[in-house]
Amino acid sequence: MRCVIARFPFDLTKAGVLETMKGVTPETVTSDSVTIGRRQYPVKQVGQLITRQDRRDFSAGEVVRAMTRLGFTCRANPATAPAPSPSTGLSPLQRASAMLGTSAARSVV
Repeated sequence: MRCVIARFPFDLTKAGVLETMKGVTPETVTSDSVTIGRRQYPVKQVGQLITRQDRRDFSAGEVVRAMTRLGFTCRANPATAPAPSPSTGLSPLQRASAMLGTSAARSVV
């Protein structure tokens, strides 16, 4: 399938991408990712390997579009989980102390 990445046309096939990524250890996923085989790869890592271009030369969106057209599953940036809310029975001072990891109870002399 003909895909344009960083203004250059590439003839990519699903089998070709699988062959290119065979034996490649995935980097830590911090943004968009693509599932190839049973592994999740960062989109920029896949784009660099299949195009042989620097990661700064193309956008993640271009690679996501190409990989989706080839039939791979792409996932957006994993949303960070919100911090657990403290108990509602705590006073603001106790909540702040809990966030800082200190005790709110002080003895007054």
